[in-house]
Amino acid sequence: MTGQPRYLWVAELLRRPILNGEYAPGTRLPSRSRLARTHHVSEQVSRHALRLLVSEGLVEARPGSGYYVRPVPQIHRFSRTDRSSGSGVDPLDREDLGTLTVRVGDLVARRLTLRDGDPVYRTRCLGTANGAPVALHTAWEPVVLTQGTLRTPADADPGSGVLDRLGAAGVIIDRVVEEVGVRPLREPEASLLKLAPGRPALVVERTHYNGQRPVETSDLVGSVEHCRLLYRLSLARPQRR
Repeated sequence: MTGQPRYLWVAELLRRPILNGEYAPGTRLPSRSRLARTHHVSEQVSRHALRLLVSEGLVEARPGSGYYVRPVPQIHRFSRTDRSSGSGVDPLDREDLGTLTVRVGDLVARRLTLRDGDPVYRTRCLGTANGAPVALHTAWEPVVLTQGTLRTPADADPGSGVLDRLGAAGVIIDRVVEEVGVRPLREPEASLLKLAPGRPALVVERTHYNGQRPVETSDLVGSVEHCRLLYRLSLARPQRR
């Protein structure tokens, strides 16, 4: 414990049995006062230790009841390396929320090199597991690309890929750029995912290009506790000389 704040020491005494399974999910942890007495620290120290474990996602605080070991969250992995990757919410169950024609806002306009207020098709679908929402996919596409054809997002078969649909309309996608980050959940994302606004969310911004022209962009938004991105990278073997 030399040189280490005492609350970190107390937190580690609890973290270790949680991670190795000695404390099963749902186990009630000792109270702040009991921790303080057992380890000869102040209640402030034990409170900081418990709050640290809450922030790490290992423990949950139940008002009026105490601190409990959190259940291990179910992890859903989204493949990002094959032709169909980025095509929505696979491998989750898909709930289509429909396509609307909307006026594009500034942030999406920049991603599609459009003017603020230009019309785009906005398509949303919700990914669920066991009936619970896990991830939200929202895609924006310039109306001018497919308007008046049977290749608009509204005409597409559920789950069909953007590459094939736009390719059939003569718009060949030859490049994809993807940016991954974490940001607070916004409305209406939070409402659709049944999470509190402001909670950290995993966000994948993906843009499809025809040459230098962006032709579709999308956001995949999901809980950082339940969503992972799976990358499989093929490495070229060095040639023998």
